[in-house]
Amino acid sequence: MKENKNNPEYVVFDAEGKILGRLATEIAKVLSGKGKVDFQPNVGGSDWAIVINSDKVRLSGAKAKNKIYHKHSGYPGGITSISFEDLIKKDSTKVIELAVKGMLPKNKLSRAAMKRLRIFKDENHDFGRYTKKEDNLSKADQKTEKQEK
Repeated sequence: MKENKNNPEYVVFDAEGKILGRLATEIAKVLSGKGKVDFQPNVGGSDWAIVINSDKVRLSGAKAKNKIYHKHSGYPGGITSISFEDLIKKDSTKVIELAVKGMLPKNKLSRAAMKRLRIFKDENHDFGRYTKKEDNLSKADQKTEKQEK
């Protein structure tokens, strides 16, 4: 497994009021290195993603009430389910982590990329001196947010 370690950047994503899926795709792009000029699919990205305000992420439409997360213990009858509303109250970082994990390829590079993802429930984070740039919503996301308001 190769990993590009040339001058990593620390990108801060503010999840306040953002739609979960759109935020997860932007985070996945940063972690996989697809925004870099020297992108190679067999070499992992070097950038870190720091997400703040994970408690304030949202879903569009009625998905906040209807979305259910499932996990299985491996034993017969070992399926447990939890709704989005309950999971966001219990551990809001898990919601973003599962969304980003689902958008990355299932291989060694994605497991290394998930180690470079840090999620915080509020604005306080340990990477204050490392942060180099803020996230920018694409124009399509900005139009969608204006339409929903």
